[in-house]
Amino acid sequence: MDKILTHDEIQHKVRRISYQIFESNADEDEIIIAGIEGGGLKFAKKIVAVLDDITNANIVLCKVKMDKENPLESGVQTSLKVEEYGNKSVVLVDDVLNSGTTLIYGVQHFLKTPLKRLKTAVLVNRNHKKYPVKADFKGLSLSTSLNEHIRVEFKSKNDAVYLE
Repeated sequence: MDKILTHDEIQHKVRRISYQIFESNADEDEIIIAGIEGGGLKFAKKIVAVLDDITNANIVLCKVKMDKENPLESGVQTSLKVEEYGNKSVVLVDDVLNSGTTLIYGVQHFLKTPLKRLKTAVLVNRNHKKYPVKADFKGLSLSTSLNEHIRVEFKSKNDAVYLE
């Protein structure tokens, strides 16, 4: 097991991604940060905290829930109603972009509603996509073998990403 991102490196990437989100939404009064439950939601909360510090825009956290093993059957649920994110700028956030399944079903859910803008953000992009989805904002792009696994740990003052 190799540590590929330390706590400090993750904090730096969260801050950089937050600034990129801010810059691409500089004209917005409200930005919806939609975190996919699990590591994506934890990563989204970190982004929200930085955005709250660097912009006067209203930053709204939206929880995105789905069965990652079977998103087609489970569907996608959000903590916000359609009216609360419709015609707004949305950033869909996950911790790792692996096959693209989770992200593409999340994107599909949000595309059922007219939006001003929809972007995606991930901490680690593995480059093993089976769907045509990309991360607009990414912390680290990593080419790995299919039998390798990325584990993201968000722990108080001890965040880390491991390649197993």
